[in-house]
Amino acid sequence: MLDIVRLRVLAAIAAHGSVTKAAESLHYAQPSVSHHLARLEAETGARLVQRVGRGIRLTPEGQLLARRAAEIVGRVDAAAAELSAMVGLRTGRVRLAGFESALSTLIPQVATTIRRAHPDLELSLVDAHPEIALARLRDGQVDAALVFRYDDATPDGVRVTHLFDDPMYLLSLAPGQTLLDHRDSPWIAGCEYCRREFVDACQAAGFTPRIAYTSDEIVVEQALVAAGLGVTTMPGLALRSHRAAGIEATEILHFRRRVYLATYGEPPDPPATTAFITALQAAVDDYRPLPSQPVTGA
Repeated sequence: MLDIVRLRVLAAIAAHGSVTKAAESLHYAQPSVSHHLARLEAETGARLVQRVGRGIRLTPEGQLLARRAAEIVGRVDAAAAELSAMVGLRTGRVRLAGFESALSTLIPQVATTIRRAHPDLELSLVDAHPEIALARLRDGQVDAALVFRYDDATPDGVRVTHLFDDPMYLLSLAPGQTLLDHRDSPWIAGCEYCRREFVDACQAAGFTPRIAYTSDEIVVEQALVAAGLGVTTMPGLALRSHRAAGIEATEILHFRRRVYLATYGEPPDPPATTAFITALQAAVDDYRPLPSQPVTGA
C-alpha cells in the first residue's frame, strides 16, 4: 500500500519542481524528502525522477503518480477538515479558488459574514482563472470554485450552481453608445487567450475590432479609456471593484457571462462548505447590476 506521507512528498516535488523547494514547503529536512522519495520508488518499483543537470524532473511514471498523489492528498486533507468541522464548525476550513473580480467584490462580504457567525472557521482564497480553479477543485486542492462562462454550457465533472448573470458593459467617454458606434475606434482588449468572446461580440455586431492596446488589468484598461485612447468592454463585477472617473458604462444587451459556484462530490456538503455557500448566497442576493443606459443595438 502506498504511504500517504510519501505521496505528499511526490506531489510537493511536482508542484515546486525541486527537492529543496518541496522540503521547504513541507517543513521537512531535505534528506528526509530524498529518503521518502527513494522509499516510494522502492514501493512502486518505478523510477519516478531523473537528474537533469543540477535539478530533477519527473519521469512519465512520476508524472502519472504525482497527478494521482495531488488528488489523493487533497481529498485526505479535505476529509480531515470536514471531520473536524462536524463538531460545531470549531475547526472547519473552506479553500476557495475564484476569479479576481468576484474575490474583490462578493468575497469580502462573505468573509465578514463567516467571521461573525463562525469565528473559528478558516477561509483561504486563491486567485485563479476558471479553468485553473476547476482543475484545483477536481484535484482536491480547493473545496469550492467561483467560475464564469460566456456560453450556457456548464463545467464537466463537478457540481455547479448558477449564481447570476454578470452583464458586460461598453466603456467609453460618451453614454448610450453601441459596439457598432465604435467600429472604427481603437480598442483595448485582454490577451489573445482572453479576448475571444469580446471579438465574437464585435463580429456579431458587424465588424472586427482594431485592437490597439492589450492589457488584462482593469485599472490600466480604464485609465486608457479615460485618457481617450480607446474603448473597451468590461463585466459588471470588474466595474464594481474599480471604476475610473470620467468613463461611461453602457450595458451591452445579449452579452454576459454566467457566474457559477462549483463544488465536488454529491450533497450534502460538509458543514464548513455549507456555511460558506449560505454566506455567498446572501452576498449574491445583495448584488445588483450597475445602473446604466442599456441600448437596443449591439
